[in-house]
Amino acid sequence: MPQKIIIIEDDPDILDIMTYILSEEGYEVVAATNSRPLDEVHVHQPTLILMDNRLTDGFGKDFCREFKNNPATRHFPIVLVSASAAIEQMARESNADGYLKKPFDLVELTELVKRFA
Repeated sequence: MPQKIIIIEDDPDILDIMTYILSEEGYEVVAATNSRPLDEVHVHQPTLILMDNRLTDGFGKDFCREFKNNPATRHFPIVLVSASAAIEQMARESNADGYLKKPFDLVELTELVKRFA
């Protein structure tokens, strides 16, 4: 059974590319442009959550902080994804497990995912 990755990204083009690449790498991908998959995280049981900071229904850093402060969800690894120059600080302040700065190359994406899978 393949490992599951949740990708939450508001830009459909980036979402499609990330989904395609990680699917080709053998992962099962749950892709969304909003935070809805977070409500079903116990059903999905992801190996990793890749989450953009700017979402249609809030900020990834805020969702991450909520997740990491909740004993029932804090064990799910979350990597924040953003073009913001402050992404490292946002990741640290929200207790994210890592970050990926946009623009990123595909090798960088796959190597990051492999560290958690």
